[in-house]
Amino acid sequence: MTKYSSRYASSPDAVKKYDTQQLRDEFLIDDLMQEDEVVLVYSHYDRYIAGSAVPVKGDLLLETIDPLKAPYFLERRELGIINVGGSGSVVVEGTAYELGFKDALYIGAGNKEVVFKSDDKNNPAKFYLNSAPAHTTYPTKKVSLAEANKLQLGTMETANHRTVNQMIIGSVVTTCQLQMGMTELKPGSVWNTMPAHVHDRRMEVYFYLDIPENQAVCHFMGQPQETRHIWMNNHQAVISPPWSIHSGSGTSNYTFIWGMAGENLDYGDMDVCKITDLR
Repeated sequence: MTKYSSRYASSPDAVKKYDTQQLRDEFLIDDLMQEDEVVLVYSHYDRYIAGSAVPVKGDLLLETIDPLKAPYFLERRELGIINVGGSGSVVVEGTAYELGFKDALYIGAGNKEVVFKSDDKNNPAKFYLNSAPAHTTYPTKKVSLAEANKLQLGTMETANHRTVNQMIIGSVVTTCQLQMGMTELKPGSVWNTMPAHVHDRRMEVYFYLDIPENQAVCHFMGQPQETRHIWMNNHQAVISPPWSIHSGSGTSNYTFIWGMAGENLDYGDMDVCKITDLR
């Protein structure tokens, strides 16, 4: 079963006036990882799609949705997948790709059939999905967590010591515009993406995981001089417009998956905001 919803773009001037609930309604994705369903959210920021697939009782087929106006989902799109649950597989045009915990898969445009499978229904795979429009077809490729390009950033002294796992990114996988990776915070560190930045050439979506029970992450967004916050729970995602910072601080350490698409593929294309300039 597939269900989807759409999110329209919001201007920064409008967001300044949002109350807590409206901010959450516009940017928070809080219904992912539903058993035996493919859940998709179609954002009008760069036509980005974030979603999930959790096969338990049986396999799940990636079906097209009405906003695509396409006979199959990947007719004009590429897809990135990271498994945040038990072991499973993604079958692309009859070829099975086994994905363990935190393994990734890139699927190029033009693949008509994509099927999600779990190895054990008592510990199902939980596939987190990101998709962006694609102008051509690039080969499907699996990237295990061990194969990711790893960056060690931050320090314990500033509470942001973290490992950035670049997985679906130009140095690892050839894509049209989609980029995905996973940042793991070290024990004792809670801040992600600080100093904060914006990149007017790209939008981004954050998906939070590994948040311990009874803990949470406070995600910061908005223009650097007009920030807002959204409290996040485990397996929730948040849409970040091109004009917005995207940063967070948790009540414990955690992991988050970042995905982005837009004007270019330069990972370093960002306008950093000085911490002391944030408002």
